[in-house]
Amino acid sequence: MKKQETKEVNLWELTPLRNAKWETTEEGKVVVLVPKFKNPFLVKWILPYLAKPFFRIKLDDIGSLIWQQCDGATSIATIAESLKSKFGDSVEPVDARINKYLNHLERGDLLLVERMESTNTVHL
Repeated sequence: MKKQETKEVNLWELTPLRNAKWETTEEGKVVVLVPKFKNPFLVKWILPYLAKPFFRIKLDDIGSLIWQQCDGATSIATIAESLKSKFGDSVEPVDARINKYLNHLERGDLLLVERMESTNTVHL
């Protein structure tokens, strides 16, 4: 059996990409829209008839800034710098905070994290 090679991945070089619909409020905060069903049968036959087909996840100021920059082109390092410049020391430790937040979003299938040089998806 051939051993699978593991490559070290630098967290700061990864580019997160949103994987859910979203909208902004009048205050500039983000609301992520998560469908209530993911089963293709339920999505086709039940979801269109629901009055509220989405769960609405309201993000705070920091989460909204991170979410808006998850466009697939902005690296995590750039997102961290924008957090530091906007919120100062209140976001420290920024590396642990971003890692935990993005990991949580990825586990919920709301975010895809990709390497900048390729299209391989990396799990945090």
